[in-house]
Amino acid sequence: MNAQKSMAISDGHHADNFQKIGATLFVFALLVCAIALLGSSVNQVLLFWMIVGFTGASVLVYNYPILKEHKGIKNNGVMFSGMTSRGLIAWMTGILLTGFYIILYWYPKYLEGLIRVMDPFSYVIRNKAADQWFLYGTFYTLAVLFMGIRFIIRNRHSRYQIIRTCSVMFFQIGFAFLIPAFLIMMNQPEFYFSYFWPLKYSYLFPNDVKYLMDSPGGLGIFMVFWGAIMTFIATPLLTYKYGKRWYCSFVCGCGGLAETMGDPYRHLSDKSLKAWKFERWSVHLVLVFITLTTALLWINSYSNGSVLGEASQGFSKAYGFFIGSIFSGVIGTGFYPIMGSRVWCRFGCPMAAILGIFQRFKSKFRITTNGGQCISCGNCSTYCEMGIDVRAYAQKGENIIRASCVGCGICANVCPRGVLKLEAVSEEGRFEGYIKPEIR
Repeated sequence: MNAQKSMAISDGHHADNFQKIGATLFVFALLVCAIALLGSSVNQVLLFWMIVGFTGASVLVYNYPILKEHKGIKNNGVMFSGMTSRGLIAWMTGILLTGFYIILYWYPKYLEGLIRVMDPFSYVIRNKAADQWFLYGTFYTLAVLFMGIRFIIRNRHSRYQIIRTCSVMFFQIGFAFLIPAFLIMMNQPEFYFSYFWPLKYSYLFPNDVKYLMDSPGGLGIFMVFWGAIMTFIATPLLTYKYGKRWYCSFVCGCGGLAETMGDPYRHLSDKSLKAWKFERWSVHLVLVFITLTTALLWINSYSNGSVLGEASQGFSKAYGFFIGSIFSGVIGTGFYPIMGSRVWCRFGCPMAAILGIFQRFKSKFRITTNGGQCISCGNCSTYCEMGIDVRAYAQKGENIIRASCVGCGICANVCPRGVLKLEAVSEEGRFEGYIKPEIR
C-alpha cells in the first residue's frame, strides 16, 4: 500500500520525506508562476529567480537520497507510483503539459503575465522584451538542465550516460538557447545551430534561405552553408560511424528533453508488434511529407504557376500545423506521462527517420548480445524508450540494428548480466543471425 501512495518517480520507498519536501518546493514554484500569470506587481526579477530557485531546489532535494545509495539504476516502485504508472497524478501532469502547449501555441495572451516576468532576463541576453517563445525556450532549457542533473545522479555509475547527458545539456543551453539569443542581440537572424533539415524543416525552404542570404554581415551565408553541410554531408558520415545516437542522444533538443524530463516515463513506450508496424509507416510518411513540401516550394520558386504555388503553400502550412505544432509539441511532450518519452522521436520525427535509414543499412553501430548470459528478466525491453523488444534479440544472441534505436544505452545499464554492448567497430557481421521481428 505504501508503494501505491508514493509520489515517487523512482526509488519510491527510500525517499518519502525528501519526496514531500521536494514536491512542496515544486508546488511553490507553480504558485509563483500563478502569481505571475495574475499580473502581480511583485518585482519581476524576484519572481523569475523564485521560479528558477524553487524548481532547481525541488529537483535536488527530491533526488538527494539517491546519492546515499549504492551506484546503479534502481526503479523500485516505478510500476506502482501514480506518477509513472498512468495513475491520477500522471494524467493530471499530462493534462497540465498538454494545456500549456495549447495555450503557448494558440492563446499566448493568457501567458502575458508570465512572459513579462522573463523580460529582465530577456533584455540581458537578447536586448529585447520576452515573447511566448522566449518563455518556452527558458522553461525548456531549465527542464533539460535540472532533470539532466537528476539523470546524472541516477546514472553516476555510467561514464557513457554522464557524457551524453552533459552533451545534450551543453547543446541545449549553448546552441539552442544562448547562441540564438546573442544573435538577436547582434541584430542577426535567429538561428539554431543544433537543428537541421528535415527536423528544422524551414531551414531549406526558399524564403528562409533567401532571408538568411540577404541578412547583413554575411553571417546568414554561413548559416545556410552550415545547415547544408550538416544535412547532406555530416549527417550521413556521422551516422555511418556512430549510428543515429550522435544526434538523437547527444545533440538534439527534442531527444535531450526526452532523456531528461522524460526519463521517468521511458517504460511506458508501447512494445507491441502493432505499434512497431505503425511506427514504420508514420515516421517515414512524415519524412516523405516534408521532402515533398520542400521540393514543391523550390519548384514553385522557379516557376510562375499559381496552382503549384497554392499547393506548396498549403503543404507548408499543413505540415507546420499538424506536424510542427500538434505532433511534435502538444502530443510529443504533453503525452510523456501516458505514452512514454519518445512519442515524437519514434512516430513523427523526420530526422529520426532519415538517420534510421542510414543506421539500418549503412552504419558501424550495433548493439551486440550474448544470448548465453541472458536470464530473460526483461529489464532491457521494459526500459527501452523506443519500444524495442530488446529481450527477443538477446535471447537469440542477435545483433540489434533496428532503425529506431537511438543508442541511449539504458538497456545495457539495466541488464544485470552484461548481455548487451554498444559497439561501432565495423560493418562486417552486423546482420549475422538477424531474424526479422515480424516472423518471431
